Amino acid sequence: MKKVAFQTDIYYGKNALDYLKTVHEQRIFIVLDPFLQETKILKKIENYLSTGNNTWQLFAEVVPDPPIENVTAGVEAMRDFEPDFVITIGGGSAMDAAKAIKDIAKKVYAMKELPLLAIPTTSGTGSEVTSYSVITDQNKGVKYPLTADSLIPETTILDVVLVKTVPKSIVADTGMDALTHAVEAYAAKNANDFSDAMAEKAIRLLFDYLPKSYQNEEDEEAKEKVHHASTLAGFAFNTAGLGINHSIAHASGARFHIPHGRLNAILLPSVIAFNAGVHQNDNQHLTPAAGRYASLARLLNLPATNQASGVRSFIKEVEKLRKKLDIPANLKAYQLEYNDEIEREIVDASLNDSCTSMNPVEPTYQDIAAILKKIR
Repeated sequence: MKKVAFQTDIYYGKNALDYLKTVHEQRIFIVLDPFLQETKILKKIENYLSTGNNTWQLFAEVVPDPPIENVTAGVEAMRDFEPDFVITIGGGSAMDAAKAIKDIAKKVYAMKELPLLAIPTTSGTGSEVTSYSVITDQNKGVKYPLTADSLIPETTILDVVLVKTVPKSIVADTGMDALTHAVEAYAAKNANDFSDAMAEKAIRLLFDYLPKSYQNEEDEEAKEKVHHASTLAGFAFNTAGLGINHSIAHASGARFHIPHGRLNAILLPSVIAFNAGVHQNDNQHLTPAAGRYASLARLLNLPATNQASGVRSFIKEVEKLRKKLDIPANLKAYQLEYNDEIEREIVDASLNDSCTSMNPVEPTYQDIAAILKKIR
């Protein structure tokens, strides 16, 4: 017997933020990206909360790839404030921090279970509906994915007004992060009919609308579709799992401090080729995952006369999308320090990452090293 559960209520569409008017007489701990403190977005949210006779405290010390020390500071602040409710506003780092803070505060200080409302201001992580949180040990240069159902937000607000002014580079990076979530979920070991439906819809929306969202800040329809696709992809990978694309991105990102979505975009074609077996010169080494990627090619009406051609068509389409978003094909522009010791650290961290267990093909040390070589 298996179980699929979607535990988050989603409010979307025009004026979705109006949901905040239903929150009354709560002590609210708000975890948010620091740049939001002086924005109209926060002022609008605070105006809604004030009408319900709520009190709140801001924790705006979140930094990208939240380190353990950052989370610890949040835990102490939450303990002192003793909230009834948690709201997180921002991108993946703010949501990851809020989840970790809430969960650790409960375990360390025996605090009551606190409902979590997520309000994403970027379109990519899917963290608003998932059981994942990623925190970083800066001393070791390692990212740790935390996983627990208690990390899933009870409520999410998807309002396009919150993503209309996101810088183009972040639109590109986070959008490709969402695509990687959907593609990895579609090929993952735990993929099923329910996750497939979410992943397929997310993939179609992203190929159709992500370039439009990137090119035109005023294209509200495109931005809303990408925002929805990110959440669909979150549902998909929360159900099916991810794979080594994310494992390598976690390990490389902790070492090189390159945006997570950008690393995913750079890695994706090489990871698909490895998982499908098309890195060989003939079609005798195709894996079962090749059929999954070929199905995605057919979904996008790409040439797919057989599995190998379908995989290659899909890889080329990913590369075309990446180019439209002005994302580089490799890491050469970053002039990174790289040696055998750094490679060992990244490969070992990738193999030990929790995402690796769901990859459709079990990788060896040499496999991960070869993928890293391709993107350098």
